[in-house]
Amino acid sequence: KRCACLIHAAGTLAGKFNRKQTGKSDWDDAKAAAAEWESAKSWDGQAEEPPPEPPAINETRITIADATEAFLASRRNRGIAPPTETKYKTFIKQLRAYCDSKGYLRLDQLAVADMDRFYASWKDGKRAKAKKLDRLKSFVRFCLKRKWLTDDIAGDLEAPQGSSIPANKMPFTDAELTRIYSACDQIGGPKPPGPGCRPWGGEDVRDFVMLSIYTGLRISDVATFDISERLNGNDVFLRMHKTKKELYTWIPDWLVSRLRAREVNHGSFIFRAGTVMNMRAVSERWRENLGKVFKLAGPFEETPNPHRFRHTFVRILLEKGVPVADVAELIGDTEEIVRQ
Repeated sequence: KRCACLIHAAGTLAGKFNRKQTGKSDWDDAKAAAAEWESAKSWDGQAEEPPPEPPAINETRITIADATEAFLASRRNRGIAPPTETKYKTFIKQLRAYCDSKGYLRLDQLAVADMDRFYASWKDGKRAKAKKLDRLKSFVRFCLKRKWLTDDIAGDLEAPQGSSIPANKMPFTDAELTRIYSACDQIGGPKPPGPGCRPWGGEDVRDFVMLSIYTGLRISDVATFDISERLNGNDVFLRMHKTKKELYTWIPDWLVSRLRAREVNHGSFIFRAGTVMNMRAVSERWRENLGKVFKLAGPFEETPNPHRFRHTFVRILLEKGVPVADVAELIGDTEEIVRQ
């Protein structure tokens, strides 16, 4: 304290021991310099930057359950047909199952890599996979518009090669229809049913085919046909028009009589396959029944399937001179697709 030497300070600050010159020879000045270091908890006198606080958890982030339920509600608000709604429900069920497998709760936990893995997990055929991809992308766009997502995580996913090639669209010819009806006669009366199924025979298949050809309804709509809701006189309800009006097509008296007879024997759901009314299960049962008829009626130039009855409906209308625009309206498609 009595000499003019510069005074040093020694000690530990912020867990670091050091011995450092204060640059002061006066005792009080040296203590003041050391006090600054102590206050800053740093040997250079600069306060250390506090560690960044972890980002606050935003409890308002939407959950996957809420986002998917809102998306389904938006589809219903558009008045989509029950079969289409079922496809959206299946897609949402698969998306939720994937998220559960990853432990995801919030929507923004999904990333681009998740979309790659989710897409790769689909076991559908090319065209079905492309359709489901459209539903995935529409879901992501729905979430982006509501700012629940910040990035288009599905933007670079592409449909499988070849998915744009149209499925077989050839209608059945009159000769092929004649063979199909003959096959129904060969099958004859009702066959013993499988577990939980109703007996069916050739006349059941004939009614199914005739209703398909005269209305253009898809197999799921025919399989779950509720005569009390869909048939009014000779008019068969097809769907809601885009103008929100009901859209009907006409069937002849003799077909009305056949369908009404079925109602007496089988109730309102005239093609119910058994006690179960699940649309997918009933449709699959009728695919099996029709498959047996196709096998008897073959061979065919193009693989027969129930959807070709829908194209047969279009063929007959065009041959009768119905304008393309009217045909497109009846099947819910564009004139360009009808021409193709």
